[in-house]
Amino acid sequence: MAANYSSPYELPPLPEYTLRPQPPVVSWIPDSYLTLILPIIGYWVVSLFFHFIDVYDLFPQYRLHTPVELLKRNHASRWDVLRDVILQQIIQTLFGLVLAQLDGESFYGKEEYDVSVWAQRIRIAQRVIPSALAFVGIDAIGLSIKVAASHKILAGVIAGGQYPWLSQLESVTGQSTSAPAFASWELSVAHAIYYYVVPALQFLFAISFVDTWQYFLHRAMHMNKWLYTQFHARHHRLYVPYAYGALYNHPVEGFALDTLGTGLAYLASGLTVRQSMWLFTCSTIKTVDDHCGYALPFDPLQLITSNNAAYHDIHHQSWGIKTNFSQPFFTYWDRLLGTIWKGDVSLKYERSRVAAQRHMDKEQSDRAKSHVPEAILKPSIFEQAKVNDLPLPAPQPISTRRSPRKKNGSFSQQSIKGLRDRVNQNLQGKGGNLVGVESSH
Repeated sequence: MAANYSSPYELPPLPEYTLRPQPPVVSWIPDSYLTLILPIIGYWVVSLFFHFIDVYDLFPQYRLHTPVELLKRNHASRWDVLRDVILQQIIQTLFGLVLAQLDGESFYGKEEYDVSVWAQRIRIAQRVIPSALAFVGIDAIGLSIKVAASHKILAGVIAGGQYPWLSQLESVTGQSTSAPAFASWELSVAHAIYYYVVPALQFLFAISFVDTWQYFLHRAMHMNKWLYTQFHARHHRLYVPYAYGALYNHPVEGFALDTLGTGLAYLASGLTVRQSMWLFTCSTIKTVDDHCGYALPFDPLQLITSNNAAYHDIHHQSWGIKTNFSQPFFTYWDRLLGTIWKGDVSLKYERSRVAAQRHMDKEQSDRAKSHVPEAILKPSIFEQAKVNDLPLPAPQPISTRRSPRKKNGSFSQQSIKGLRDRVNQNLQGKGGNLVGVESSH
């Protein structure tokens, strides 16, 4: 238990507090475990949402690539992607369990005390106001007296945080004594700073840390040939990204780029365990959304920042692979260091669509031909004559001369060979046209 105290500047005293163990968000799951579970749940819920609209083709007008491109341009099977994603999630869970050992038990009960600390800082900050007004030629004390009758609180602010009418009774060594009290506005501002401003700044620092970590490591994996071929090339087997392929990486890259980066951001920003749930889950969902393959106009994650699915998809194309390294939140490193893609991409995307469709059509045509007998595929002599604009040959009569009957009642090997040769010659447009006569009927 902390004891009250008053500073030499006669600040309002800080309240006492008693720490108590913080109950988990879910009664049967410790918060440290929930922190590891939520990103995985978020990953697969969002991935399956995009997979559903992809399978049922619900928003074809917002696709970045056609289904044919998805089939023909990627160099990794769905099973390979699923296997590597699960492996990375196992690695990040194990790392999270180790990281959880660095966190002590969470307590609550100090919140009012921390708010009062901020209120004290606000009171101290007001002491510079008279000097600031004097610097521009304004008498702070005289101005305070003038406005005191109508705006008492404002008069106290102008006077440098002097509120003599605000007091409270405090017990010191068993005796009650008068002590300064906080103005209501000071407590309100302190409350907002403690519960909203500081967490927001911590979160902003954390995601900026993640962006910085991923930009430079990601860029290094493209600029260093060994790093690219050994690790990062696996991720770029997906020229047409899709949602649950977001974490399709080499295990070493997945740990270094994603798991370690967000873990260090959490430690450096001083987030609480519960705040880290937001960081890890939001980072994961944003990464999935960046690989979803859709430019949805109603997707809030694609509206908040320009680093969205369309932006990152350029990086996955062969012509944009050395640009748009930033991920997953902002694009300021690409802009500052000149690695952002510039120019129109519509024609490049159209060429990719056409090439993939031609590839698919050729495969289907080759597959169809492979199931048709060779004799059907070859044109008859009449068809050749028509194509070459030649006169059609006159049908030749078929000889009816009877062959001498063999004693055994069967064809000789020589007769079979002769018939086979004649049929082959007709199929190739040579000799007497036996097949040609039949095809004319």
